Amino acid sequence: MSTDPLFVPLQLGALSLPNRIVMPALTRMRAGPGGVPLPISAEYYAQRATAGLIITEATAISVNGHGYPQMPGIYSPEQVAGWRAVTEAVHARGGRIVLQIVHHGRWSHSTYNPDGSLPVAPSAIAAPGLAYTPAFQQEPYETPHALDTLEISEIVVSFWSAARNALDAGFDGVEIHGANGFLLDQFLQDGSNHRTDEYGGSIENRTRLLLEVVDAITDVIGADRTAVRLSPHGNLGGLHDSDTVLHFTHVIRELGQRKLAYLHLIEPRASSAGYGDDASVDSANNAALFRHAFDGPMITAGGYNPGTAVQVLESGLADAVAFGRMFIANPDLPERIRENAVLNPFDRATAYAGDAHGLTDYPALTAVQHRGSQTGAGLADLAST
Repeated sequence: MSTDPLFVPLQLGALSLPNRIVMPALTRMRAGPGGVPLPISAEYYAQRATAGLIITEATAISVNGHGYPQMPGIYSPEQVAGWRAVTEAVHARGGRIVLQIVHHGRWSHSTYNPDGSLPVAPSAIAAPGLAYTPAFQQEPYETPHALDTLEISEIVVSFWSAARNALDAGFDGVEIHGANGFLLDQFLQDGSNHRTDEYGGSIENRTRLLLEVVDAITDVIGADRTAVRLSPHGNLGGLHDSDTVLHFTHVIRELGQRKLAYLHLIEPRASSAGYGDDASVDSANNAALFRHAFDGPMITAGGYNPGTAVQVLESGLADAVAFGRMFIANPDLPERIRENAVLNPFDRATAYAGDAHGLTDYPALTAVQHRGSQTGAGLADLAST
């Protein structure tokens, strides 16, 4: 299997990538008190600096934007300083890194808010299931407070401020998280957005908040350093839409007109809790469905291995491919792909929270592991799975 297409340089807006192997946002739950990134995060990201692009774990834009324990933020001076240590470590090793910024919306809990206020959402509709509180306890999701228009404008300002802080922290750009059931996604999809004002009802209205956030951020950092992540057909957080293809085609066309650095699409197989018997959705291919609608570079994510990644690049349906669990377990993933080397297995038990174990202690490639010479899964094996 030739992996050469993965190593063709790529321009994403202002970012020059040496390869098309992207590290996506990966929840690690290892921030310190106050959502401040710890020094170990600098080591973790720097270990993976050979990625064409690193996208950080989802980072809260405000104190009320958190949604899971030990989540980092980008709204305080201490957080900015913590992230600056990360960007400096990555840049020192020749890497490129953007900050993924997010507000969790209804997919949160009042225990994250210092004043004990309810989570917010487009409409007062609770997410299904259980939330994790800051103490790692599980509680039912609460019925959120429906944002009024003034509060929505404050959300836009918080995203704008987060992007400005990201620049101060040394990031090469930001990725706006409009996927996976979080606040911007909650506004996009009519299963969670029952509003009757200018932010609800029509496709254009439900798209309004995302576009206001995009426009505010591009004003402060430039369109060529701004990106968006979406998850059409995803149902994380209990989301659904009555006409996914029509709606997201409109969203993606609007984003394409803004000449962003890239669009990051998650395939349904990686952005949903399961569709039951809805085979038409289960087999949806977002790269194929929406590539034509976006005028710019596209990253695809969701269960790829090097073989299928090459196939999607050669098809023209994407310009780069994100590998999640492989990057957690293999800090030198591009080298391992190039060398057809053994891959470290991913240990899910150490993925979330904890210390260095499962974060920075996955071993780098050694000479004897080149060309699949050790026992384990080589890329030729993965290409056939």
